[in-house]
Amino acid sequence: MIPTRFSSKATLAGIVVGALLSLPLASFALSGNRAASTMEDESPAAAVTAKLNKKQFQNVKVTVDNGVATLSGTVDLYEYKEQADKIAHKVKGVSAVRNEIQVAGASVSDQELQQKLVEKLQYDRVGYGNAFNAISVQVHDGAVTLGGHAHTPVDRDSALALVSTYPGVKDVNDEVQVDPVSIMDERTRVAVAHAIYSFPSLNKYAINPAAPIRVSVQNGNVELYGVVDTQADKDTAYLRANAVPGVFSVKNYLQVANQTPEKK
Repeated sequence: MIPTRFSSKATLAGIVVGALLSLPLASFALSGNRAASTMEDESPAAAVTAKLNKKQFQNVKVTVDNGVATLSGTVDLYEYKEQADKIAHKVKGVSAVRNEIQVAGASVSDQELQQKLVEKLQYDRVGYGNAFNAISVQVHDGAVTLGGHAHTPVDRDSALALVSTYPGVKDVNDEVQVDPVSIMDERTRVAVAHAIYSFPSLNKYAINPAAPIRVSVQNGNVELYGVVDTQADKDTAYLRANAVPGVFSVKNYLQVANQTPEKK
């Protein structure tokens, strides 16, 4: 039998050890509860601000009123303005976003900006059906409007991404029409391109990927875009496209170099 005094000491030691071991667990639980409480109590404005804690958003300010987040301040690229908008939309407690951020990056004249963007878009998606994209560019006070036709949604998104990341762009308006998805249209598109480029006087337009005769097809209706050297080339391209089986109509928007474009 163990003496009583040893039993009492053992019991007391067990109580002390148990109490000490329980302290970290209690402390951890308390800390966790406080952290959870802090997250729950964090306002939507504070949450959005925390999400925008990156260098490109250092001049952005956030307020939230009745679930509507207002973003103000400046960023260097239009791309960052769009990113801030998307981030704010994903924050709990934000039901809508009013994006008043100003793009305060490089200042570029509308004429220069349009020229640069046209050059960039000419080479965009080369090797992926670039000749089937006919995307137009207009610039006014730094705001860029993209129009015309894109072969696929990927081609349209690529053009939008390219413009959004270019210095000097203050805003982007998407008016690009994506050509309908159709097996028949795809066959027509390829057949028209082959008919045009296989003709001796027109095959030169297949050499430079930035300056092809661009072919857009919507439900059998063909539209031709781009710049050609002569009126004869423009007329020949129209005749070649119109002779392709399955083509319902051809609209010839080709421009002749050094001539004033006709008003549509």
